Amino acid sequence: MAVERFACGDELPEGCIATALSLTSPKDACRLALVASTFRSAAESDAVWERFLPPDYYDIISRSIDGPDSLNFGSKKDLYLYLCDNPILIDGGTRSFSLEKGSGKKCYMLAARSLQIVWVDTPRHWRWISLPESRFSEVAELLDVCWFDISGKINTNMLSPDTTYGAYLVFTTKTRTCGFENQPAESSVGIAGHERYTHTFYLNPQGGRRQYRYQVVPRRLGIFTHHMARILREETEDAPKGCRPKQRSDGWMEIELGEFFVKRGQEAEVEISLTEVKGGDRKAGLIIEGIDIRPKE
Repeated sequence: MAVERFACGDELPEGCIATALSLTSPKDACRLALVASTFRSAAESDAVWERFLPPDYYDIISRSIDGPDSLNFGSKKDLYLYLCDNPILIDGGTRSFSLEKGSGKKCYMLAARSLQIVWVDTPRHWRWISLPESRFSEVAELLDVCWFDISGKINTNMLSPDTTYGAYLVFTTKTRTCGFENQPAESSVGIAGHERYTHTFYLNPQGGRRQYRYQVVPRRLGIFTHHMARILREETEDAPKGCRPKQRSDGWMEIELGEFFVKRGQEAEVEISLTEVKGGDRKAGLIIEGIDIRPKE
């Protein structure tokens, strides 16, 4: 009986339980809150959720374009959950910040305005537009280029340590795209001065798929021969899994550009780039929201 009371928290002070819960994870704390009323009370405390928030969270939210007072919640848990479900714009709207709900690790999106896009300031190649579905005030619309080249950077000290991150191009289309059907793009992701992760992919969801053309030989003299069953087939190599964009829950498309690992205490620049310069075809129709940087499972 004593063991059961101990397991249910009946003989432990709430402060001790809160300390123990703060050493777990947000997901585990929510599960343990179901054990007993004392656990539930401890799991709601600011002492627990303060530990789940990043150590520099106040500095980050102070850079919000709406000011830190816009994030004045009644509890640290409410603030945590808000940051998981509602990315906030920081640094003049050039980045967004949020938390990964299960772990509390940092997530950022680099807005198109913060990226280096070749010819972005040439009106006949790119233009800046506003879309109500975007978290940013402006996105970049591709009008006409033959040289597609985008890159971005982020410092590892902004990210959660001991974590593998993925970088994802976030984009959509409002008009017919062209130039991305058969020619794959290439990306490079990694810590400056270290080995980089490279990846080949298609920005068109149908890019690289097998294509077939069937032709039946006409009937002659009312007699079917084996020639009539002849099928001419042309096909292209089918792209591996993960090489085409997929739909996000927010309605945008994304494609993984690569991954990198952030070591504890490391301060270095992560360089992310993607290009399609070999095909030489006219390219148009993409709308770039930014590059999403978030922990991988």
